[in-house]
Amino acid sequence: MGLHTKALSKSCFYHIRSFRQIRSSLDDAMAASVASALVSSRLDQMNSVLYGTALKHTGRLQRVQRVLARVVVNQRSRTPFSSNELLKQLHWLPLESLEWRIQFKLATLTFKALHTSSGRPSYLTDLLQHHQSTRSLRSSSSHQLSIPRHNLSFGSRAFRFSAPGIWNKLPLRIRETQSLPAFKRHLKTHLFQSAYPTP
Repeated sequence: MGLHTKALSKSCFYHIRSFRQIRSSLDDAMAASVASALVSSRLDQMNSVLYGTALKHTGRLQRVQRVLARVVVNQRSRTPFSSNELLKQLHWLPLESLEWRIQFKLATLTFKALHTSSGRPSYLTDLLQHHQSTRSLRSSSSHQLSIPRHNLSFGSRAFRFSAPGIWNKLPLRIRETQSLPAFKRHLKTHLFQSAYPTP
């Protein structure tokens, strides 16, 4: 895992250096779009495999996101704004232990596995089961998934264990969403408000 995050951060910093050279030629909206295409997409590409990993493996990627945010908003490293304030300004989910971005990725994959008829990842769908209760139908009506038992902490990182846990914690109104664009919009709003709670 360490080799993966090291190689990924090295690739991202290469693109950040290139991006910094053209930043002055871009307006703020364009800079955010270019940064997302060049770097943020790389951070999100395989981040679900980092679910539950130690902070030492994700610390490099947190530094990548902090540096990228400062380049996008055109701030020097000694700016009085904190990294979280910059991420909030850009409306980016923070990389704090990759928690929020991984939750977004896994919840979106779960939605696709449960709802998308065309191009449905059947190998993921087979790993998910709706929770069945012998006492009532409350769980099925609330769109909850069954969480299988596991013996090892390493096993809890697998999709069949992590995805139902994340899915079941989402508000019912989000789990009941029928279209993927609406689901992603409501999900990001929910996670953004959780990541940056208002005082």
